[in-house]
Amino acid sequence: MPVPTKMDPETAASAEIPAVPLTLEGSAVLHQMFRFRRAEWRKVTPELKSGLVQEAETALGGMEAQQSALYSLFGHKGDLMLVHFRNSFGELKQAELDVGRLRLADYLEPTHSYLSVVELGLYDSSAKIYQQLAERGVQPHSETWNAAIEEQVARQRDTMRPRLWPEIPANPYICFYPMDRRRGEDKNWYLLPIGERQRQMHEHGMVGRRYAGEVRQIITGSIGFDDWEWGVDLFADDPLVFKKLIYEMRFDQVSAVYALFGPFYVGVRCPAAQLGKLLEGAAPQLHGST
Repeated sequence: MPVPTKMDPETAASAEIPAVPLTLEGSAVLHQMFRFRRAEWRKVTPELKSGLVQEAETALGGMEAQQSALYSLFGHKGDLMLVHFRNSFGELKQAELDVGRLRLADYLEPTHSYLSVVELGLYDSSAKIYQQLAERGVQPHSETWNAAIEEQVARQRDTMRPRLWPEIPANPYICFYPMDRRRGEDKNWYLLPIGERQRQMHEHGMVGRRYAGEVRQIITGSIGFDDWEWGVDLFADDPLVFKKLIYEMRFDQVSAVYALFGPFYVGVRCPAAQLGKLLEGAAPQLHGST
């Protein structure tokens, strides 16, 4: 294989560098939101209710061990939200089918869903390796380029494995919302140079790091999967931290100028064993992550 020649600084500076940052993907994720059909539920005999609840609690309890979690939602957007993390989209589809097979599903009306995959953006690594390869005279997307990129991605994938395949945090509160990057006539995130996007994302990330001990954040990518570009799950013991974190992030450049936010879903975790009590009007018994 020919050895790449060294480029002079001026040529290197003008070399074409890809605009798309590298990403790592992990768990397949599905959010399912439902409205509970209370009027129909009231017509069910106590004996039948008991059987429906027992079946659902057993099934959902088994799914919890496979990384599913049930939440009782606040407000009018739904009553229940199921969140599933799986190792593949095939397993994710099976989880969806298993929920639909429950007899209790006859009393659950879907109000929304969201499909995505755990995603880690490698802005810093991308900018560095792109520049290094350009300075060596390696053409983007050439055999040499692709081999170097794959080596970098494989190394990062091994390092980031716990973040790519996370367990659903045990915190009692969840906040989920989708978001986009702005593509308007005046401001367009995707037309910024990768170096500038890298700088803004670093600034954005520093805000989140200040809340590391109070909130757990899992970012999922949904481009090509759903109507927004990313999904964000926040988990905390105190829901007020959601407001504080998201409000502070509003003031950094990447959010203030380029972020578009979708609907917010906030819920409290309900262990499968408490489903029957929840359906009868008892709020879940809260247990923190500690």
